[in-house]
Amino acid sequence: MASTTIQVTKETRDHLAQLAQERGMSLGQLVHDLAVAQPTAEQRAERLAADREHVRTVIGLDISNEEFDQAPDILGNIYRMAAEKIRTHQGNVA
Repeated sequence: MASTTIQVTKETRDHLAQLAQERGMSLGQLVHDLAVAQPTAEQRAERLAADREHVRTVIGLDISNEEFDQAPDILGNIYRMAAEKIRTHQGNVA
């Protein structure tokens, strides 16, 4: 595999080197893993299209892209409810 050089501040380099050492990997491996974990806009769009196609074919829900876009953010709502429950619980403990 070909490699290249990127320029970052010394502070960023040192921080990345420490993270890599803590994870038992090289700096190059760490940067690769970080990059792979962050999909591009094109990759996110491809995943969204594939997920919507999955819903349409496997689950059998025949809705348009516009209907998907207008659907409630169920996962986001679950996260908000969980966060509120945690805040309420923490307030009762304090």
